Amino acid sequence: MAKSKRLGDWKQWAKQLKSNIRVLYLACRDPRTPWYAKWFAVCVVAYAFSPIDLIPDFIPVLGYLDDLILVPLGIVLALKMIPGEIITDCRQKVELESDGGRRKNWFMGVLFVLIWIAAAVWISAVAFKM
Repeated sequence: MAKSKRLGDWKQWAKQLKSNIRVLYLACRDPRTPWYAKWFAVCVVAYAFSPIDLIPDFIPVLGYLDDLILVPLGIVLALKMIPGEIITDCRQKVELESDGGRRKNWFMGVLFVLIWIAAAVWISAVAFKM
């Protein structure tokens, strides 16, 4: 019984994490959000939705470190940078969405992949020049 309760806690935490990412996305689009908070939130949301991790997941233990620590920490910091009334408005919008915030935006996905490919090409070009 205790095991299923802990599993339920983790599921609730994961749902809240997904909801907070959507709140950050909406807050970035809000004109009342300060520029520095937008910049940081965009970085966090981009990293959370990016298919490429800072530490690859196939590395034992360390592979999931960024998913378990860096993303939630970034979300918390970004939420603290944004004024409370904006966060409240964005949370209400997320709750009202009929699809639960599960929209698929292929354009953004392709854009993130292209950015990572461009970065890899640039880094390899610099590395091979040396």
